[in-house]
Amino acid sequence: MRMRPYPAELEHDVSWTDGTTCHVRPIRPDDGPRLAAFHHSLSTRSAYLRFFTIHPELSEGEVERFTRVDYDDRLALVAAHDGVLVAVGRYDRLPNSTEAEVAFVVSDEFQHRGIGTLLLDDLAAAALPRGITAFCASTLAENLTMHGVFMHSGFHVTSSRDYETVSVRFSIEPDDQYRSALATRRSAPLIGSPGRRDAVHVPC
Repeated sequence: MRMRPYPAELEHDVSWTDGTTCHVRPIRPDDGPRLAAFHHSLSTRSAYLRFFTIHPELSEGEVERFTRVDYDDRLALVAAHDGVLVAVGRYDRLPNSTEAEVAFVVSDEFQHRGIGTLLLDDLAAAALPRGITAFCASTLAENLTMHGVFMHSGFHVTSSRDYETVSVRFSIEPDDQYRSALATRRSAPLIGSPGRRDAVHVPC
């Protein structure tokens, strides 16, 4: 796998009014132990909602695959608090396509604080200049939090249901609706680091 140079321009800090701060950055190959520890810390339900099955530990192969991305067709962003990973969002381009599948998981302690939507915004902004114009995702129907992130993102989301799985798809090319939603999030009283971007007050 050929890797682009590490995209340091995607790094930024985000903070909440209670003083909590996270550092958002692209994942690195040396994040293997941190990613394994992050997954191990998830509740059974959080891991189940991400992998659709009981999945208490990541295998060595999964750790390798999840941490070694090319920063082009495959990109993952992590949020770290005091050096500990608390959230991961990623996209994987579908073969020979301008569409990518996205997935997110947030530690139980940091859920419902806006990190999911923050990572979605960041992934979309990174994907467009890399030739990706649409995202798709599959979630369990019971994962109402993740559905809320997609449906309230400002993107025009279409969805379909097959038994207990909901599939969504949406263009990530910004239009007036998305720009308005993003501006509303950036004006929320959850301030990010100077010169960068704001945190978002949304369900995930």
